Amino acid sequence: MSKGIQIAIDGPAAAGKSTIAKITAEKLGFTYIDTGAMYRALTHKALLENIDTTNGEQMANLLLKTEIVLHPSQDGQRVVLDGQDVSEAIRSREVTEKVSLVASHNGVRKQMVENQRLLAAQTNVVMDGRDIGTDVLPNADLKVFMTATAEERAKRRFLENEKRGISTPLEQLTAEIIKRDQIDSERAVSPLRQAADAIRIDTTFMTIEEVAERIKELAEERVRR
Repeated sequence: MSKGIQIAIDGPAAAGKSTIAKITAEKLGFTYIDTGAMYRALTHKALLENIDTTNGEQMANLLLKTEIVLHPSQDGQRVVLDGQDVSEAIRSREVTEKVSLVASHNGVRKQMVENQRLLAAQTNVVMDGRDIGTDVLPNADLKVFMTATAEERAKRRFLENEKRGISTPLEQLTAEIIKRDQIDSERAVSPLRQAADAIRIDTTFMTIEEVAERIKELAEERVRR
């Protein structure tokens, strides 16, 4: 494959985007960029510094003073915030509850999108998020919109939390995911929506490996054209 191939994977919370995007990138030998982790890192810093996450101006100013670096590793992508590894910390429930709000601020969004485009311009990439195909990389070579039922996504989040030692009732997780879908879809800036030229993949009854292999096949078909 030639240099400069961009694969955009979008979809709602807990659709499996990050896991599948990472595996797909490994299969293709591409760089994986987890944009959600970048918003989570900023949210984590705001909580540590008692910054009002509802204040878009304060959050945008905080981002200007923040360094977020993504490092690939054998254990998955590591997220380094101002020199500190926060890969686990950004997955906390507190961050999860606030990250959609932080991502909805126009000033934050604009800065993050600029940073993400710079990262994508440097190499072949698989990038996942909620507005990659519609806003961040509108000219991506391949756009995929991944989805699954809210109930299935809640089950996946439940299992992820169990592995981290976090106990949250399944019913609560389902309600939180439905609420987050609403926030992400209705926000004024870069709402969650499927790009017109994106290929929709319902992962409800598919394994992680099946989805990753399907995206790999689609990528290879696009490049051969």
